[in-house]
Amino acid sequence: MLPREYTEMLEQQNLCEYACLSKNTKGRLKEDEKCEIRTEFQRDRDKIIHCNSFRRLKHKTQVFLSPTGDHYRTRLTHTLEVSQIARTISRALRLNEDLTEAIALAHDLGHTPFGHAGERALDSVSPCGFHHYEQGVRVVDYIENDGNGLNLTQEVRDGILKHTNQIADTREGYVVRFADVIAYINHDIDDSIRGGIIREEDLPKDITDILGHSKSERITTLVRSIVDNGAEKIRMSDEVDKAYKALHQFMFDSVYCNPVCKSEETKAQDMLKKLYEYYCNNMDKLPKLYGKLAEKFGKEIAVCDYIAGMTDSYAIDVFSELFIPAEWKRR
Repeated sequence: MLPREYTEMLEQQNLCEYACLSKNTKGRLKEDEKCEIRTEFQRDRDKIIHCNSFRRLKHKTQVFLSPTGDHYRTRLTHTLEVSQIARTISRALRLNEDLTEAIALAHDLGHTPFGHAGERALDSVSPCGFHHYEQGVRVVDYIENDGNGLNLTQEVRDGILKHTNQIADTREGYVVRFADVIAYINHDIDDSIRGGIIREEDLPKDITDILGHSKSERITTLVRSIVDNGAEKIRMSDEVDKAYKALHQFMFDSVYCNPVCKSEETKAQDMLKKLYEYYCNNMDKLPKLYGKLAEKFGKEIAVCDYIAGMTDSYAIDVFSELFIPAEWKRR
């Protein structure tokens, strides 16, 4: 028996009835020879970790634009926290941990520089609209691997597409959706306290009495609520869900719309809009890969592909090179 076949046998024996078994995958866009050692979902996880887009996440904004200090989250550290929480939930529910991990690691590959501010900028200028979860599928299908894509399984692609506001086809995909919100609400609180935007004692007591009075307590409460509910329907208890939504509203009012931490967003958005306009009018300046994508999908989509793949610092450097006179940069 091959190592992969032995793992598939263990999955069938040990995972719950709602788990997505590796051997039952719906397959890939292009047929590919199976690995003797790894299952299909393990292969997807490895492809994602080794791709360029995953590495670039370390230089993309989570909430704070170009924060000073080494301890603020980036898009990469957010992704790793989502993966850890999602794996914990899946293991406790006896779902497929490998599938869960692959979706979690890939869920934000389509994010722009400057976080959701960048996403809103591209959405406002592109006639096709722009959403990072849809872009994530484009990254793994058409952009990575020099335009050949990663050829991921249908289950992982579905999890990427539906991790924000749709119901995934697998329980594992739905676990990642919950892990995403659990991770970001808690690390955004942590980063906001570090940045002096709020204090721990500012969190409403009626919320913290239910969810917990520290990051660790809140994550434990939210995860435990999902695990206690079981794998048939991935959800929180009504009480915990209500408290979470109230906490999210508090963060929206106190942090996500706070002029202190959002003061530079307009500048970042204007920068990306200017880059979008420039490349739409100068398609010959795009790298060859994006020229080919323009021939297939149209220039507007190809330009979004290029800009969305930029890191924060690279977008700033390109903007500076194109629009700021060299003499001014030397002053």
